[in-house]
Amino acid sequence: MVVLIVIAALYRIIPGRPWGFAPQIAMALFGGAVIKDRKWAFALPIFSMFLSDLLYQGLYNAGLTPIYGFYEGQWLNYCLFALMVVVGFAVKKINFVNVLAASLIAPTVFFLLSNFITWSGLAGGLRGLNRPFTFEGLLLAYNDGLIFYKGTLLATLFFSTLLFGGYYLLTKNNQITAGKAAQV
Repeated sequence: MVVLIVIAALYRIIPGRPWGFAPQIAMALFGGAVIKDRKWAFALPIFSMFLSDLLYQGLYNAGLTPIYGFYEGQWLNYCLFALMVVVGFAVKKINFVNVLAASLIAPTVFFLLSNFITWSGLAGGLRGLNRPFTFEGLLLAYNDGLIFYKGTLLATLFFSTLLFGGYYLLTKNNQITAGKAAQV
């Protein structure tokens, strides 16, 4: 699990990756659906986000990236990732349809809530790129976030395929191995 957290954190800070294309939402879904100990289910994506934010901050402080790691209201972002774990809890049976549905729902909920929070000023700092505090302003804020939504949606689908697919292959292989051992 520690290896997964570190790899995901390092992946998130790769320069030039598409906007929003990171594994953390898929990790949150996977943790919620697969990890029985709920503390660890929440810890998986949160630790990964924290580690990558720490790395981003170090790179920012060294003048190596314009992206800073820590900012006002960031705790709300961590709360949203915890909510994505709860979406994973809803995946009671791990199959293609359920994982696909969760992989579409989670980034959509994240997009809607994170852009609303930014637009509303709940996160502090600059409120929604100074979009007006009107319904039209909210729609502009959502439009601003579309570039991130596309990347987040594609990343969640891709990394969910890797995580849940790998889990399926490992558990299937263990079942085959256990069946052969029982025959001996």
